[in-house]
Parts: sequence; C-alpha cells; structure tokens
Amino acid sequence: MIYIADLHIHSKYSRATSKSTDLENLTKWAQIKGIQILGTGDFTHPLWFKEIKNKLESVKLGLYKLKNVKSEMRFILSTEFSCIYTKNNKVRRIHLVVLAPDIEIAEKINQKLGEKYNLKSDGRPILGIDAKELLKILLNISPEIVMIPAHAWTPWFSIFGSKSGFNSVEECFDELAPQIFAIETGLSSDPLMNWQWSYLDKYTLISNSDAHSPEKLGREANVFEFPSEPSYKDIIEAIKNASPYQRQSASSPRKSALVYTIEFFPEEGKYHIDGHRACNFHCEPIQTKKLKGICPVCHRPLTVGVLHRVDDLADRAEPQQPQGAPDQKSIIPLKEIIAEIEGVMPSSRRVDTIYHEMIKRGKNEFNILLNLSGEEIKNISEPKIAEAILKMRAGKVIKHPGYDGVFGQIKIFPESPDQKQANIPTAKKRINKNQKSLF
Repeated sequence: MIYIADLHIHSKYSRATSKSTDLENLTKWAQIKGIQILGTGDFTHPLWFKEIKNKLESVKLGLYKLKNVKSEMRFILSTEFSCIYTKNNKVRRIHLVVLAPDIEIAEKINQKLGEKYNLKSDGRPILGIDAKELLKILLNISPEIVMIPAHAWTPWFSIFGSKSGFNSVEECFDELAPQIFAIETGLSSDPLMNWQWSYLDKYTLISNSDAHSPEKLGREANVFEFPSEPSYKDIIEAIKNASPYQRQSASSPRKSALVYTIEFFPEEGKYHIDGHRACNFHCEPIQTKKLKGICPVCHRPLTVGVLHRVDDLADRAEPQQPQGAPDQKSIIPLKEIIAEIEGVMPSSRRVDTIYHEMIKRGKNEFNILLNLSGEEIKNISEPKIAEAILKMRAGKVIKHPGYDGVFGQIKIFPESPDQKQANIPTAKKRINKNQKSLF
C-alpha cells in the first residue's frame, strides 16, 4: 500500500503562519492533497500541544487521528527547533526537525526543555544550545526520538548553509554524528543536486513542505510503500533503510520502503541561485565568482544560494544516484498549473473553482498530478490542463530561478513578451543530462 507523508509543517502558533492552520484544516487539506501521514508540527508550543492532546486519538503506535472524524489521515508527532550558538569561532544557525514516538515522549521533551528555554514564544522555538547538545538531551529522553537537519542548504538557517553552516554532519554533531541518518533537502534543492556530493550517499534524502498554511501541504513529500498501516517505528525504519549504508542485507527482504520523494523543481525555491532581493539582481555561481561575491548594484556581499553551496562541496561533475536510493518526481502545484493556463493568480476565485471541481472528480491532487493518464485528466478538466500535466511529468518546463528570498517561477508554456516583462529575468539554464522522468 502506498502512503504519502509530509513530516515537516507548522501550526498557527509559528511566526508567519496562517491562522487557519489548525488540526481540522490540516486533516481536510491533507485529504484534498492526497497525504496519508502528516507531521503535527510545533508540538513544543504549549497551546498547540494542548490541542494535540485534546483533539487527537491514538490509532497505532505513534500515529494519531482527529477524534470524531472519519479519516484515513494520520498524524505523527513532529516539531522544528532553531538552534543559534557559537562553535569553532563562528555563529551557527541550524534548523532541526524532530520526530517523537508518541505523545508521552513529546510531553517529556517539552518538560525538559521548558525548564531552561521559552517554548511559548514561537511554534519553532529558538534555543541557545549546540545542536549536538540538544540531540544528546533528546536521546537521553528516548532513543526512539529522531533528529533530521531541516532544509539542509538554506543560506541562513541550515546545517550546510552558506551563512552559518558546517561542511559535514560530523563537524556539527561530533561523536553523535552516527545518530543522524537522514537529511531534508529543502525546496531549493532536490536529490539530483545532492547526488553531486558523494559524502551524502550514506544519508537518506527526504523532502517535506515546511508548510505555513494548510494549502501549502505536500509542496514536497515522501512516498512510502507498506504492507499494512504503518506505525511510527515502521516509518522510521523505512527512512533509515532507504540509505544504501543503513539498509538491511539483500537476503532479508524489506517489508516497507521509501520509494521516491515528491519535489519542487528546485529553481522554484526562494534560495536556489545567488542574488540580492533589494537590488533585483541575481546570477548563477560562475558569475558570482567573477564578481568576487559582491553585488554590482549595492557593492555588498551577495546572498549565496543553494546551487552555489552545493557546487562548492560537490565532488562529482554529474549527479550519481546511489544504487537503491529512492527516486524523485518533480511537480508543479495544481493551482499554479491552472493559474498559468487561465492567466490569473493562483489565489483567484476562478482557479479555486476549477481546482476543487477537479479534486472532486479526480480524488485528490497527487492522484491527478502523478497517476491519472492524459485521457483521464481530460475527462475531469480541459485538454490544456492535461497537456500541461504531461509536460510537467516529462520535465518540459521553463525555469525562472528564485534567489535571496524571492520564489522562482516554473512555467510550462512559452510566455508572451508582456508576460516575460512581468516576471523575474531568466537566468542561464542549468541542464542536467542525467535527469530522468519517472512517470
């Protein structure tokens, strides 16, 4: 059985999140998207944790559902920490996703950290603690707790980020590095990019939405295969064993697996290439190096993006997928596809009407984007939408990369001169011969 999981999201108690991000709306939108397993997000926030305890009920070890609601969608306890500290004479800003095996363990985490840190100020609390020391505290509470470096390449807040990151997991976690077995690639990178650095071959690469509103669920996600409804332990083992270095021996057949990840086209991420938002300037790494990292408009250092940072650490000229590692499929959210065809904003009423009519007839968004044939899509929408989805599946898209906090744009059809003028300038295309279609 196939299960789609989005393990990293936020609640209404995190900064810059929608007030509609409650458990009811998360359940509703997970079903619209086609997600079966969803992180709760923010379980360290006292008010959100109270809602989790009052509104969710256990259905299997470590998995929960909304009470009094008929739904196959399950919640898994998750949160994110922002660690800001000094190590090796450099200020570090690291974001970390943490998964807990049940509500009781999550409560112990909150009690322990609440003794020293303010967990009320934000759903993603800021802790003045070394990431290694935080991991040590968590493992002392329960060895089943899992920590995963979040959006690993984001310039400002990540383990490999250009502004405050490290050059390896070992440099960050020292003797506890073996406890880290998965890395979240983030919206501005995908497994294909990460496979240029052989060091990462030993880690499972996962993808999540980091959603700040229910509608943004599933921007990125993980597709698992389980013989029956999984438990927390089943999910963690499937992630761990997706790495060729962690996998059980071939003579012992796997009962579950992480099959592939669902990805943004990384150019759509808001930190893909280098640039300055305020100066409306962006460029690829080769040009940044010629400029010696200085913005030609304001003459201050450019924000070095994910593509540049990956290039700095990469030791392969071309990506090389580790044998047996999960595949990837890149998508464009359905509302963005409809909006491009209709010539309006994704938030428009026209798009919303078409979207929900397609969902009603096509089961859910992932089913439409990933599974339905062209003819089946034509039966629930206009032919242009079916054509667009088939082009997306084949990777035949036009990319306008994001930079310095500006989301990029992924288009399917060529733009008119007027449309081009309204969009950010197109950077030099990065073409990878090894990229393959999995549809």
